[in-house]
Amino acid sequence: MTDKRESTVVLDCVLQTLQMLAPLRLAEEWDNVGLLIGDRRARVSNVMTCLTVTPDVVCEAISRDVQLLITHHPLPFKPLTRITSDSLTGQMLLDLIAGRVAVYSAHTAFDSAAGGINATWAQQLNLRLIKPLELISAANDDRLGKGRSGTLEEPVEIGEFARRVAALVCADNARIVAVPGAFAKKVGIACGSGGSFVSAAKRAGCDTLLTGEATFHQCLEARACGISMILIGHFQSERFAMELLAKTLAGDCNGLNVFVSDRETDPLICFRS
Repeated sequence: MTDKRESTVVLDCVLQTLQMLAPLRLAEEWDNVGLLIGDRRARVSNVMTCLTVTPDVVCEAISRDVQLLITHHPLPFKPLTRITSDSLTGQMLLDLIAGRVAVYSAHTAFDSAAGGINATWAQQLNLRLIKPLELISAANDDRLGKGRSGTLEEPVEIGEFARRVAALVCADNARIVAVPGAFAKKVGIACGSGGSFVSAAKRAGCDTLLTGEATFHQCLEARACGISMILIGHFQSERFAMELLAKTLAGDCNGLNVFVSDRETDPLICFRS
């Protein structure tokens, strides 16, 4: 079964729209962003978004006649000296190229954009006085930057706040780092693996940091700093934004069939003994 439509758009036009939504100058220096596979002159009709490129996502893209795959996490992420079927990354790249599927990633640029993942979290939580946790000098705009912080209208007990956050993205494996009776008032946000933002949250005066995941030692650091953490899960902290991106892009690019992957799942499941 195919999702292909008669209308097509030049790939480079789609990329220009994506770069307006998430300017690549906002990306971290270590990141691999932009068009990673593909011919800018090609025409596309079917576009699929996903959080991460996996074998299941590759098979889905090819079976649904996708010409452009927009992934949050880049593929490839690190430089490659060879592309062969000897590695999983190499096999997926070969399959995508053979299927003429272009791949684009904005990754950390989308994290930091005005309408990006962290900003969307802040809006969904109805935070006030929203600011970046860290400014990006290349942006020349104090509305753009890494992470976000903002204030809740009323303090909320940390367990209740965690339940509200989890409900927004249907997360069933959220965890918290908090002292008993702690309240959330000023909240820092860093999607994905955001444990490294504990110090930035502290400097911003946050009492709570919402992120996807953190290391054990980052959790200890947060507790020592008096900052509660809500670990919502890496997948849950970012996947919802790729669903929203599909809707936004469909509205901005008339004629394109844009949809989110329906085979992508969180590799972590909640286990109850």
